Amino acid sequence: MEGYLGETKVEINKTKYAMYGQQDWAMLWIEMYSVIDGSHHKDWLTDQIARILKGTKVIVKVAKWGNGTENERFSLGDPTKEYWDWVELMKAGEDGANTYDYDFGIAP
Repeated sequence: MEGYLGETKVEINKTKYAMYGQQDWAMLWIEMYSVIDGSHHKDWLTDQIARILKGTKVIVKVAKWGNGTENERFSLGDPTKEYWDWVELMKAGEDGANTYDYDFGIAP
């Protein structure tokens, strides 16, 4: 679309998402991305949900165009230590650290 003006980060507490908790954000990610085909994208979605449930902050931005069109865009901040500890736990097995792989997937 022509006339892209950029995107601006918004304070979540000033949006309709102000009362969202981790479960609400996880469900929104499922609603937005679960219909995308490809196991590598499903792996990415699973990882994004894990990040949210382990405390990674959601970032909301609004993109704007010169014709007045606006849309919300969502992303995640830096993963928490709790998330990275969980990934290490997922990779560990009876043979110790890094027994298993953990697939972060590919964003759609």
